[in-house]
Amino acid sequence: MFENLSDKLQRVFKNLRGEGKLTAENMEAALKEIRVALLEADVHFKVVKDLMAGVKEKAMGQDVLASLSPAQQVVKIVRDELLRILGTHQSKLRLANEPPSVVMIVGLQGSGKTTSTAKLARLLAKGGNRPMAVSVDIYRPAARKQLEVLAKGLQVPLYTGTEEEASKPVELARSARREAVTSNRDVLLVDTAGRLHIDEELMTELQQLKELLNPVEILFVADAMTGQDAVKSADEFHKRLGITGVILTKMDGDARGGAALSIRTVTGQPLKFIGLGEKPDAFEYFHPDRAVSRILGMGDVLSLIEKVEQTIDQKDAEKMQRKLLDDEFTLEDFRDQLKQVRKLGSITDLLAMMPQVGPLAKELKNQKVDEKEFTRIVAIIDSMTAAERANHMIISGSRRRRIAMGSGTSVQDVNNLLKQYTMARKMMKSMTSNMFGAAGKKFGKFKMPSLSDFGLR
Repeated sequence: MFENLSDKLQRVFKNLRGEGKLTAENMEAALKEIRVALLEADVHFKVVKDLMAGVKEKAMGQDVLASLSPAQQVVKIVRDELLRILGTHQSKLRLANEPPSVVMIVGLQGSGKTTSTAKLARLLAKGGNRPMAVSVDIYRPAARKQLEVLAKGLQVPLYTGTEEEASKPVELARSARREAVTSNRDVLLVDTAGRLHIDEELMTELQQLKELLNPVEILFVADAMTGQDAVKSADEFHKRLGITGVILTKMDGDARGGAALSIRTVTGQPLKFIGLGEKPDAFEYFHPDRAVSRILGMGDVLSLIEKVEQTIDQKDAEKMQRKLLDDEFTLEDFRDQLKQVRKLGSITDLLAMMPQVGPLAKELKNQKVDEKEFTRIVAIIDSMTAAERANHMIISGSRRRRIAMGSGTSVQDVNNLLKQYTMARKMMKSMTSNMFGAAGKKFGKFKMPSLSDFGLR
């Protein structure tokens, strides 16, 4: 996400830090490079012009040029201007005072509306809502069947309607809302047919659905890969329907990120959700401040903490910390920890959330992670006996050969695992002792870092 734009901006900032002293001349050159980086990232030219005007006005001031760390000042100015464009805070989904809250999902065909509808329903259900979905796309072959399959897989209630309603989108939507009321559903997600904004008949249908349903939200789904085309379409849909927010899909691909910056400015409506892959959980709320931090190479530690909070059990974490302090961390615990890490998602994605600045930046960026290595490690540990997992010191040469044969690996792989385990055990014990030792002796209880520690809850 935003990798292309992030790389270009970081090069500009690195060059600025290399200057002995900043002058109006080299600052002008840096601003020109920032402008080029934004245009190459497919940011709309009007948005670039507006953003650069704000950056230039602040960056060329004497306070910046005369400061002790002018390069850092420029980074802060760019950050502030990006936040001004994207928004300073997360825009949450609005809900009606009297349920059900109707949310219309609109956009071009192939942008990911149906998949986003199912994922959004899942996200709302996890947050305590009672969503129901309905597809009124009677034009695309198997469109309604696609949502049915997705809804079943995600355990999301779906209204399919009668055979008569199957050819009448407006009637189908009317009955779906009635069913939502009857079944005590507080959110109704309406997946509409994909269409071009120049398709007058279908756009009229959308307006009829809007008048009937009186939705609290009309979310436009945009494919981040389409760049400026997505921006133009969003603008036209907004003029006809008055969209209230945007879902940006395929942000995990080689999208240059320009659509995210542009759509917000052109439509005046916030980005509310982003799709980051095909998996059901690869869909999340859009946080402008975290996105800007990633663009500038500052990482997204808060999202990483959020993932850990949602995935790792607090009691298990406390138990593991106690084992580390008491020197009771076994190979079985090591295996369980790896399985927990795998639940967090791709290691490459997790590394991308770490700050890409400072001495470790190059190592993190160039780090290639073999995801299959986790499978091999788990297979090796599973091939051990319970006694071997509890005490790695008894694993002799003959035992290592047996373990290698049982796991389909080599003796060298087993040796490497034992070496990694020993090193990890020492390192984690040292870190845990330093971070929690004193508190543990005094209070006898540990606590994982959480968002509340950052004043966010």
